[in-house]
Amino acid sequence: MNGLLIGLAAAGTAFIVLSFFLKDRQQQLEKDLEELSLQMLQEHYQINKKIRLIEEELLISDDLSPSIKKPGPINQIIQNQVIALYNQGVDIPQIAGQSSLSVKQVKRILANPKLHRKDTDI
Repeated sequence: MNGLLIGLAAAGTAFIVLSFFLKDRQQQLEKDLEELSLQMLQEHYQINKKIRLIEEELLISDDLSPSIKKPGPINQIIQNQVIALYNQGVDIPQIAGQSSLSVKQVKRILANPKLHRKDTDI
């Protein structure tokens, strides 16, 4: 019986000493997890950076597209307001600002003789 106790104590001591020399799997897992999270953060940052660049390019292309697009027909009510403002003596740039039209569009409306009414004695 004494031999059994001595044997168990020696085995226990051997296992304790052996545990100091074995690698700790939990520490290795924690280290791997930390590296993975840092890698994910870096990738997330890179993706956000690329998204911002793409959004800026889209905004720039949206800013350029109105100058490229041919303007559509102008509403009859706006045309009448432009003519009325011009007849009141308002400057063309001011008319353009009030009607949300370009100066070129305002001049085109005013140059069209079909839009001017003959019955101006109200």
